[in-house]
Amino acid sequence: MHNLCDEPTVTPEEIERLTVDEDLSDIERAVYLLSAGQDVQGTSVIANLPFLMRQNPAETLRRVLPKVREVLHVAGVEMQLTAAVSFLTILQEESVSVHTYAHSFLQVILLHLDHRDTGVSNAWLETLLSVIEVLPKETLRHEILNPLVSKAQLSQTVQSRLVSCKILGKLTNKFDAHTIKREILPLVKSLCQDVEYEVRSCMCRQLENIAQGIGTELTKSVVLPELIELSRDEGSSVRLAAFETLVNLLDVFDTDDRSQTILPLVKSFCEKSFKADESILISLSFHLGKLCHGLYGIFTPDQHLRFLEFYKKLCTLGLQQENGHNENQIPPQILEQEKKYISVRKNCAYNFPAMIVFVDPKNFHLELYSTFFCLCHDPEVPVRYTIAICFYEVSKLLNSGVYLIHKELITLLQDESLEVLDALIDHLPEILELMSTGGESSVQENKLSSLPDLIPALTAAEQRAAASLKWRTHEKLLQKYACLPHIISSDQIYYRFLQRMFTIMMTNNVLPVQKAASRTLCIFLRYNRKQEQRHEVIQKLIEQLGQGKSYWNRLRFLDTCEFIIEIFSKSFFCKYFFLPAIELTHDPVANVRMKLCYLLPKVKSTLKIPADKHLLQQLEMCVRKLLCQEKDKDVLAIVKRTVLELDRMEMSMDAFQKKFYEKDLLDQEKEREELLLMEMEQLEKEKQQNDGRPVSDKTFEKKRRDTKTPTTLPKSIPISVPGPSGTSTPSTSKEIKKSKLIRSQSFNNQAFHAKYGNLDKCASKSSTAGYTSSVSGLGKTSVISLPDDSFRTRNASSTPTSFPSNPSLPSTSRGTGNSVDPKSSGSKDTQPRKATLKSRKSNP
Repeated sequence: MHNLCDEPTVTPEEIERLTVDEDLSDIERAVYLLSAGQDVQGTSVIANLPFLMRQNPAETLRRVLPKVREVLHVAGVEMQLTAAVSFLTILQEESVSVHTYAHSFLQVILLHLDHRDTGVSNAWLETLLSVIEVLPKETLRHEILNPLVSKAQLSQTVQSRLVSCKILGKLTNKFDAHTIKREILPLVKSLCQDVEYEVRSCMCRQLENIAQGIGTELTKSVVLPELIELSRDEGSSVRLAAFETLVNLLDVFDTDDRSQTILPLVKSFCEKSFKADESILISLSFHLGKLCHGLYGIFTPDQHLRFLEFYKKLCTLGLQQENGHNENQIPPQILEQEKKYISVRKNCAYNFPAMIVFVDPKNFHLELYSTFFCLCHDPEVPVRYTIAICFYEVSKLLNSGVYLIHKELITLLQDESLEVLDALIDHLPEILELMSTGGESSVQENKLSSLPDLIPALTAAEQRAAASLKWRTHEKLLQKYACLPHIISSDQIYYRFLQRMFTIMMTNNVLPVQKAASRTLCIFLRYNRKQEQRHEVIQKLIEQLGQGKSYWNRLRFLDTCEFIIEIFSKSFFCKYFFLPAIELTHDPVANVRMKLCYLLPKVKSTLKIPADKHLLQQLEMCVRKLLCQEKDKDVLAIVKRTVLELDRMEMSMDAFQKKFYEKDLLDQEKEREELLLMEMEQLEKEKQQNDGRPVSDKTFEKKRRDTKTPTTLPKSIPISVPGPSGTSTPSTSKEIKKSKLIRSQSFNNQAFHAKYGNLDKCASKSSTAGYTSSVSGLGKTSVISLPDDSFRTRNASSTPTSFPSNPSLPSTSRGTGNSVDPKSSGSKDTQPRKATLKSRKSNP
């Protein structure tokens, strides 16, 4: 049991001291707490200073800021850091003018730059550097530059001189070249020759900013000599700073300076690097790419070769020293050295594309392939991860020589580390596209002949990702697999990937992964070249997902329907998925009905009037039945909102309409490509019968381009839509308005139950009762079956685990008025939701 005696006691005096009058205004409370409060209260006030400046800047500057100045003189580290951040925030939010800010805050910032705590001093320095960006020249000259002359003297502390170096680097871009030469450069030279190596190194790193401010001539005459001298400094950190600054300034110098001055320095630096500290090797390996670019064309053949050999040596640095000892037996200094060697090889992998340019892609196989092989097989994950990131760039550079790195692609796909796989698949579609088209053979039929291990590697990579806990990598991989129809054949996808997508959708527990598999499966289906296979996939989607026992599968079916609406033509969705989708309005699980309600506007958007009038009527009756019979209040609320949205929707017509021009044009293109796939299948069968050769993808692409929808609409497009049986557009529009009116009237809460009372009674009396609606404009009366589960058909004995050879698919042909067999009796919870939607003929 918790002992109450352990609780810290608060005396009445402490409570009284920490209590603040609630009637005080924000300004008065801030002044009081800064004057008489505790340190934590004062820190809170300073942290709230930007808010006070936004609310009442005048009073804050007049009453609060003077108190802040007083408190900061004796403030601790936490309050100082808080003040530096608050002052910077006020500047960034522009709560006051620049002039007012300089007058009120600048002196406080400058005063605390020399704080004895390095962290506090650096925090105030960061604030000052941001302030310098906005201050006018005169203020900079009088308040910052002039005092800097004394602060940069040797008599000042090392911290003061380090601060002066960084301020000088920032000030250079604010003044003209004459002022810089006369007032700033003497200080720069003095600090470059400081007795402390830390100051020399800091000033050296600012020379890049100074060179950008003074121009090319002064850089060559003033900055370059300083860099040359610093590159020979006794301190390794100074030499390193000089080297990195020279690399960053390569573009500033002309060819003569690069060849006569910089190249010898680089050569000397590289030769001495192995004898120096490993940190120099890390920096050198990181900047190799810039060096190759900046010195390109200057190397003699011998220098070119030596530099390349130096790079190759860095790529294998530390590998020769590996042994079988346990890490616990290796001295700590050796482990630290190995970590630095790993960083060197990682930097070499990062710079590998630049080295390909350096040696010319034509010479890759001779000069760099063995190095690339070593980097792809490096024992350390960071190295392989980096080369995997660069793999796409390497592929682009090699172009027609990309076939040379086929094996390395397979190696990285099979890498034991998922981090490496994750890095590789970011550009996997582009890499595979280059592999399939950029090799020696440009014939599409033979695009995988040189890469036989690709499909096993892809499937193994997916299985490794699925077995791990890194579901985001798995999701990304499945999304990238959508490129496969452009890479490998339709049969290979069908037999090696499609079933796996189904399995993931049915068994995986991660929703984003399931959705990624669903979308990829839809794309596989979109580009499948065999009608029989397409029908099998469609039937399996309907039977195992749409009519599955698990409500989770039925939810995934609705996700799949959404992807099909996005990827396929409207006619495809209406033909195969419209009825199975709206059948779920009778689902026993509220979540399924709710998800369907959200999808209904997209479902309705696939209909075209007047051809799909019968589907529109069935959709409307499903919605009416939901309004009548829905008992779940959340679902009913969504149904009502959905009905309002459906009423506002404008229907697409069979003919082009100007307002739907782009969507109709895109849909027509999708439909043409779907028809083309069937034509190509027939052509392929005839071709195989004649000479046994399949139709190439090139033939398909050519035929697709030949039949592509024109991008411009002819001027004489009829806007009126002829309907069947002499139906004209006015009558069709009239009917749509009538149906909208009926649904809108259903929202009268008082008449709602009375309006549909008879409909409910009729539906409950008999499972085969009919609802007769007179459709104006069609010249006849349609009798539409409306049982308790009006669009569900007879249950089959069991759900097949494999596809039948000739499956019967649900098919809804446009322009036909059909009905569906009622569902036989059975419990929704125990019976599988399996139904074969037959061709919709009227029941006798």
